[in-house]
Amino acid sequence: MRLISKHKKKLLFVIGLALIVLAVIRLFDFYADYEKERARWDGLKDAIIAQAEGFNGRAYVVIKDYNRNWRIDIDPGVQVPAASIIKLPIMGAVFSEQEVGRLSVSDKIKLRQKDKIGGSGILKNQRSGKEYNIKEIIELMMTISDNTATNILINLIGFERLNAWFKGNGLKGTYLSRLMMDMASRDKGIENYTTAEDIALVLDKIYKGRLVDQNVSSECIRILKGQKTNNRIPAKLPRETVVAHKTGLEKGVCHDAGIVFTPNGDFLICVLTSHEYRNSFKSRELISKIAYTVYRYYVPE
Repeated sequence: MRLISKHKKKLLFVIGLALIVLAVIRLFDFYADYEKERARWDGLKDAIIAQAEGFNGRAYVVIKDYNRNWRIDIDPGVQVPAASIIKLPIMGAVFSEQEVGRLSVSDKIKLRQKDKIGGSGILKNQRSGKEYNIKEIIELMMTISDNTATNILINLIGFERLNAWFKGNGLKGTYLSRLMMDMASRDKGIENYTTAEDIALVLDKIYKGRLVDQNVSSECIRILKGQKTNNRIPAKLPRETVVAHKTGLEKGVCHDAGIVFTPNGDFLICVLTSHEYRNSFKSRELISKIAYTVYRYYVPE
């Protein structure tokens, strides 16, 4: 019996030692893989910085990897004229109004003649008196960047409550001061502002199911996937790539921000730009190049 007991002890010792050795080997392999991946990420960061520095303007960037929660930041907290990308946090505020019982997205609103404004959208050409529910107005604001739809929602909730929601949800550099297409106010220096950090924060809440709740976040993702302006983030990506995003465009600024879904992991990308070009072509080209560069980190050629 003693011989058997000693044999068992030796066997257990050998097995334990083998498990320790195996664990150490795996730890070294994990560390080696981590270091290799970190080097690739640092290389990606250098490439993005070089692209931004080669742009004759300014780029404000947040890229977040959802495999390891790594980030690439370029001036993320600098305030920039928001243009239509401010419609992203406005969407969040509208859904939050439903959460606290001030409205329901199924509520009907009549389109009034005085609501209609120029710029992007289709509501400006629709019959006055036609009814839309709030959810339809949100989708028009987001998918085709309808300015009339946006102003309807701003007037419905009010500047004070919208700005309070921005601040209460951690958006430190986002402020709504005027309606869409209010160029008279813009010429007086009254502007809507945001930051890459703030827009990334809203997207991050949506991706993680924390914008109000999982149901609202999933609805926001669905709406963002319906974006019709695809000449920035998705422009150079394979056609089948799923992107949930929102754009912004005004004289001197061009933006895009969203979540890109790939077979090897998802990433958040926010690129805001300011420039002095006559048009937005070079800004759009920069945004699409950065998006493609990040995509190839996940899906190499």
